[in-house]
Amino acid sequence: YSRAVHEAGYVRLGAVPFQSIGDMLRVAPQLVRLQAYRSVHAIVARFIRDPRLRQAFSFHSLLVGGNPFSASSIYLLIHALERQGGVWFAKGGTNALVAGMARQFQRLGGHLALNAPVARIEVEGGRATGITLADGRRIAAARVASNADVMHHYRDLLGHTRRGQAMARRLARRRWSMSLFICHFGLDHVPEGLAHHTVLFGPRYRELVTEIFGGPALPEDFSMYLHSPSVTDPSLAPPGRSTHYVLAPVPHLGRAAVDWDVQGEAYADRLLASLEERLIPNLRASLTTRRIFTPADFASQLNAHHGSAFSVEPILTQSAWFRPHNRDDAIGNVYLVGAGTHPGAGIPGVVGSAKATAGLMLADASQG
Repeated sequence: YSRAVHEAGYVRLGAVPFQSIGDMLRVAPQLVRLQAYRSVHAIVARFIRDPRLRQAFSFHSLLVGGNPFSASSIYLLIHALERQGGVWFAKGGTNALVAGMARQFQRLGGHLALNAPVARIEVEGGRATGITLADGRRIAAARVASNADVMHHYRDLLGHTRRGQAMARRLARRRWSMSLFICHFGLDHVPEGLAHHTVLFGPRYRELVTEIFGGPALPEDFSMYLHSPSVTDPSLAPPGRSTHYVLAPVPHLGRAAVDWDVQGEAYADRLLASLEERLIPNLRASLTTRRIFTPADFASQLNAHHGSAFSVEPILTQSAWFRPHNRDDAIGNVYLVGAGTHPGAGIPGVVGSAKATAGLMLADASQG
């Protein structure tokens, strides 16, 4: 089943833009055959009886911001994607991948302007003419591609236009994915027996996921993902030491009014104490550094609506054509790329969105 949805949902459609309802209707029969209207967990339950194995085979939609009990079963393609393509890590971390892409962009003649926040996208006569930076500088452009959070894109960067205002109202009615609480930490030793990736489930599953996506408060318990990249790449930590982060899915700011300035450090203490009890003995006594990143940081540093970590929630009625489009329907030379447009979140998803959006931009450019 996973191979079938991978072929249909990723190989064939993962880099194809859905700009019209006709694009959606053409694939609808295939989606119906694959029962894409059913949830990830419902499909897993067809094949697996044991509740613990159901949990182990259905949590993957959380990797793209989806509730396993409501996300479309099309997201079970992740199983086949990982089995077929493998799970890879760039030496030096994700920043090394970003730096490599930046170097290639510059080799191709591109210009990078860093520490230059964009204040607005300029529009005249229904067409974008460029952007204005926060410091007042204006940059003219024939086409504008935005990888901003989709609400920030429409509400703030295009908020001076009727199109931006209308889309912001529409997006405000959408369901948004959960957020994340992350604690980065370093240890004065290399723990034995750790894998690069470890998932530690809490005592509850369906009930916890319901509270993460629905609120109205921060759940008392948690499940955790531990990332230990120096297991694979020792260069990421000083000799004899190790680097890690632990994250827990948590409600976004619109679902639970948590004061993370007050509760953040205490929540990190709870996660680290649980890791110490379950996986890494003497963890807290071995800490050399730690830093937290909360839903409030997603909102303030990344302009993420509600502090959502994965943008618009990936349910069936918010997927493909139902997501914000790769090219704006009203301002024809403004394009979207990233987690908020088709196909969605996660590195494979945003790379697919980049291919879809670049294809549209090249096709439009060839027509003058």
